[in-house]
Amino acid sequence: MSSYKLIFPKKCEIIAEIGINHNGDLEIAKQLIDVAKRCGCDYVKFQKRDIDTVYTKEFLGEKRDSPWGTTQREQKEGLEFDSDEYDKIDEYCKRLNIKWFASAWDIESLNFLDKYKPDKQKVASAMITHEEFLNEVAERKVHTFISTGMTNPKIIDNAVNIFKKKSCNFTLMHSVSTYPCKAENLNLKNILYLREKYNCDVGYSGHESSPGPSAFAAAFGASCIERHITLDRTMYGSDQAASLEERGLKILVDMVKLFNESLGDVRTDLYSEEIPIAKKLRYWENK
Repeated sequence: MSSYKLIFPKKCEIIAEIGINHNGDLEIAKQLIDVAKRCGCDYVKFQKRDIDTVYTKEFLGEKRDSPWGTTQREQKEGLEFDSDEYDKIDEYCKRLNIKWFASAWDIESLNFLDKYKPDKQKVASAMITHEEFLNEVAERKVHTFISTGMTNPKIIDNAVNIFKKKSCNFTLMHSVSTYPCKAENLNLKNILYLREKYNCDVGYSGHESSPGPSAFAAAFGASCIERHITLDRTMYGSDQAASLEERGLKILVDMVKLFNESLGDVRTDLYSEEIPIAKKLRYWENK
């Protein structure tokens, strides 16, 4: 790849992706919100689906053993929160003073989330080729994170054009949709490529098992970093193994904060703290 100019945002925001790692349990969701708040995250995020839209009747009828029953339908229904539960999530996040939003996986779920008036939206990698859905999201004029997993330049071009035509602000989220993702497939240089090609903010949605690469993304100028979080990576669920527990999340947040503080402002003069040291060590200047 050719060389790219590094541009650093004023702040790299951290999104704690709860997703469906709550396993349909509101108390687990609240505990995960607590974790995100303690670690200093800017947002928590969930996922919302209308399962009869997202999955076929045949698929939902297939056998699958889970904590909720023996079919795919029972498993998928068990992972979804209803309106009453999202009301409680909204109230809990307001009480803790942490913002939340969710990625909708269908237009009905997008309409459902409107009642909470989120200041951010998310297009999951799986949804980036759904043009009707993209137009509905962009029509809302709410800043949108667009994940780029499972894409090629043509797919990203189309999504970007839709959001630009609708004058909807967006951030592309570099992502690789494998769980957990191997280090050799992370391709963090793509953050630089996407920013230069589309002249927009670019973040990183990571699915690796450690906090390191996500922190490295900040060094590539990521404007935000999204990571799945969990109470315990051995819990039931397809996303748990690629998620960060509290200790890993705190390491990530602290590393990103330290990186931002360490950038400086390209000053060329001495710091005031350096002056007495310089006088002491440069003996020839004191004669």
